[in-house]
Parts: sequence; structure tokens; C-alpha cells
Amino acid sequence: MQDLEGIDRDEASPRQGRANLHDQVIAELRDLVTRGELAEGKRVPEAALCQRLGISRTPLREALKVLAAEGFIELRPNRGAVVVPIDRAAVAAVFEVKGGLERLIGLLLPERIERPQMVHLEQLHEQLRSHYQEGGVAAYTRLNHEFHAALAAATRNDALVQIYSGLQQKILRARFAINEQPARIGQSMAEHDGIMAMLRAGAAHDLAHRLEEHNRLTGEAILRQFGETSAVPGPAR
Repeated sequence: MQDLEGIDRDEASPRQGRANLHDQVIAELRDLVTRGELAEGKRVPEAALCQRLGISRTPLREALKVLAAEGFIELRPNRGAVVVPIDRAAVAAVFEVKGGLERLIGLLLPERIERPQMVHLEQLHEQLRSHYQEGGVAAYTRLNHEFHAALAAATRNDALVQIYSGLQQKILRARFAINEQPARIGQSMAEHDGIMAMLRAGAAHDLAHRLEEHNRLTGEAILRQFGETSAVPGPAR
């Protein structure tokens, strides 16, 4: 985890320094919850985190309020902050909605993607392959999140990007859980190969199908990990 004591607060005004510290503490706490280091249902160890991050209770508690608003933790009177368990039904609902957006992304991309964005996606794709081959589960999951965000951004539809980003954030914790399974990472990599092949070919309908199917398979794998048997809607036949 990033050492927050290493932040050079002298380079900015006191107000800017506080804002930067606030944002970084939020990002670090969100990361700890997302990766499962702060386990669901468990109390957030405030004193230990203050020591680890080199901060006082005030910026920590300000950051915890933000995470509570985002649904990552719950602030309980006289008990402090507790990590909220992943809502399985909510995860299933997000994947159901996201499937439609994935299809739309696939239909829009071939006509709208620009050369620099394509080059960037190719680079991300090869980096994903490297993480897969090296067994870097956490790195693969983070980069996978970035890869799909880049696909959405390449549509150049701001409304789509905003909605898609919000949905992706809601399921990021669940992605870390499923990507602990090596077999699923291998399947995901193969699905990404197919997605990139269709994007290179400019095959909009095939790309839309691949993206929607990738969403379905990922969602169902996550739900199985949590002991759920619900199916995520996939591409229309």
C-alpha cells in the first residue's frame, strides 16, 4: 500500500494539501476493502490504520464517511465502522443492467474508436496477458477494470461512460473474489482475445455479442463463487 507519509505537502497550499491527503486516504481505504484486506462484516481497525497510514483520526474518519456514502462500510453508533458484506442480489442486478451497456459499447466502438485509443487498448491487452502468464491476480484484476473502462471511453459517449463507471465500481469487490480462481482468469483472457479480434475486424455485431457474453460469464462465475445459482442474461439468440 502507498506510504502516505511520503506525500510532499509543501508543494501545494495547505488547503490543497488537505484535499490531496483526503483523496488519497479515501483511495487507500477503498482499495483495502475492494481487495478484501478489510474483510466484509469486520470492524475497521481505526487505530491500526492511522498508524499504518501515518495520519490522525480526523482524516481517517472523514474518509470513512465517504466510503459509507459509497456503500463500502457502515458507520454504527458506539461500534465504529464495519465493512458492508457484498450484496449478492445487487451484484446480479448490476450484471444484468451492464450486459445491455456492453452490447451498446460493442455496437458503437468500431465507428467511433480513434487510432490512439486503439493503440492504448492493444497495450492494455498485452499487459493483461503478461499478468495472466505471471500469475499476477490482483494486477490482472486492476488492469481488467482499466481495460473495460477504456473500451467504454472509446465510444466518446459521456453519459454511457458515467453510467458504466458507476456500475463497474459496484462490482469491483466481487471481481477480486472471482479472480482468485486461476481457471476463470484463463477464460477471461481467452474472452478478451476474442473481443480484441472483433474490434480489430470492425465487426460491430460480433463485438457486441462477445462483450455481452463476457459480461454474462463473468457475472455467473462471481455468483457461483458466492453460492448463488442465478443466471445472468446473455446475448439474444
